[in-house]
Amino acid sequence: MAGNLHKEMNKMKREILCLGAMVEHRFTKVIDAVKKGDKDIAQSIIDSDVEVDELEVDIEEECLKILALYQPVAVDLRFVIAVIKINNNLERVADEAVNISQRVKSISGKNMGQYDFDYTRMAELAGLMLKKSLDALVQMDSGMAESVQTTDKLVNTIRNEAYDAMKSALLNSPEYAGQIVNRYLIARHLERIGDHATNIAEEVRYLVGGKIVRHNSKRE
Repeated sequence: MAGNLHKEMNKMKREILCLGAMVEHRFTKVIDAVKKGDKDIAQSIIDSDVEVDELEVDIEEECLKILALYQPVAVDLRFVIAVIKINNNLERVADEAVNISQRVKSISGKNMGQYDFDYTRMAELAGLMLKKSLDALVQMDSGMAESVQTTDKLVNTIRNEAYDAMKSALLNSPEYAGQIVNRYLIARHLERIGDHATNIAEEVRYLVGGKIVRHNSKRE
């Protein structure tokens, strides 16, 4: 029984890391689409989202099978619970990549008026958060996971700057309101990716230390 559980756990680990790599690749592609305003890249991300959805379902089913057949305890149980939550957050990151792709398609080649906000730094930080949260999972590194939360505050600050730039652009170029708002919403989607990366990091800290750390920053 223990040998079978070990085999199933290893399979689950491989699948969650495969999903993480898949989602990271989509994030890299969607940022390229934003920089280039490339509708073809954006469409390819939208079309391939079903692959992420299917793997996410497979992983959840694998977790539920392990819970039902082997009734794991202690650290094994924590790992299964953490994977279920990480799995969901990774799928949501892929959904945000699709959302960004849809924004790119809707505004590509259109006049943005005076809204020329550069998302490069925000994208770099969100990508770093995603990478560090997944690296923390691989290495079981609570310290690395904790550092993701600090970066999240920087992403939120840039989102606020994008919001201020949008308000100014709407006042000066109201005739381009639709394009401006769609362009700004890329910042909201990037912020949400940062939030999901933070959630993953929090699950890693729970997995390593056995302590639930969600909402700690709010209480502080």
